[in-house]
Amino acid sequence: MQGQLEKMRTTLGAPVQYQLPLGDQLIPLNPLIGQTIKLRYTGKISCIHCRRGIKKSFNQGYCYPCFTALAQCDMCIMKPETCHFAAGTCREPAWGEQFCFQPHFVYLANSSGIKVGITRQTQIPTRWIDQGASQALPIFKVASRHISGLIEVAIAKHVSDKTSWQQMLKNNVPAIDLINQRDQLIAVCNSEIAEITQRFGEQAIELLIDEQPVDILFPVDHYPTKISSFNFDKNPEVSGVLHGIKGQYLLLDGGVINIRKFTGYEIEFSV
Repeated sequence: MQGQLEKMRTTLGAPVQYQLPLGDQLIPLNPLIGQTIKLRYTGKISCIHCRRGIKKSFNQGYCYPCFTALAQCDMCIMKPETCHFAAGTCREPAWGEQFCFQPHFVYLANSSGIKVGITRQTQIPTRWIDQGASQALPIFKVASRHISGLIEVAIAKHVSDKTSWQQMLKNNVPAIDLINQRDQLIAVCNSEIAEITQRFGEQAIELLIDEQPVDILFPVDHYPTKISSFNFDKNPEVSGVLHGIKGQYLLLDGGVINIRKFTGYEIEFSV
């Protein structure tokens, strides 16, 4: 099978169900755990937005012109607290209105330890799965991406907003009482959250006090104790026994590969 690689599609279950998009094909991956698979990069890359052929991709799949022109590639997507829509400088105002001005959630997750994050309402639980979180708890529902970013910055003064992908893949992740952590963080961030609420109005921020943690089980039969990663740009052929899948990583007996990193690459896949 051959086609342009996209990030793996997921369905929450016990365990998470994974499919690998390859062109117009969807390859179920869970049944392949324990088998030897091979992915070979053909040397071709296509921009995931304009679809033209390129020699190098930016921001996980874009050509350079799209990377510099599209709002979805702007720095404010990574740091929504820096949103500049109100200043009239959004790269694509219509896209910004559709993407950023919709309900977003601020959440706590346990991927390599406790972290705070944000996601659109439509990306729950996909965002948590993609980060390799074993537990997740939504704590605020807000009216826009900008607001979620401001709350995330306040909470990130006390817990991490990043995942250590190596620790996540080793599964060195003790369980955390996320409800207790939520209550402590809300208490310590009370004044900052009150300022944000005063700025945008009480209707724009909802504390989700009744939400319960979501436990996520990944299809892995063996976690690595030492992490080495494959890179198609250095070695076009990746093969090995598939021991599991976590986040957007395939865990092979010889190393791991981040599928999302190589979005847009043309791959030949075989079992």
